[in-house]
Amino acid sequence: MPVGKVLDSAIANAAHNYDHTDADSLYISEAYVDEGPTLKRFRPRAQGRAYRIRKRTSHITVVVSSKEGTR
Repeated sequence: MPVGKVLDSAIANAAHNYDHTDADSLYISEAYVDEGPTLKRFRPRAQGRAYRIRKRTSHITVVVSSKEGTR
């Protein structure tokens, strides 16, 4: 579901930033996922110990381009 939201956002951004762009002429030219910041939390354990919990995040990047010759 998050990838669909990112794609919808990329199409909306292209339509807003470039007035001559038609949503039907767009295609995905690049799509990749990078590692984001890791949130570090601790879970209490027995005898005063604590285990580290790493909550990993990511950055999703989608680049859309317009087909050549269509405006």
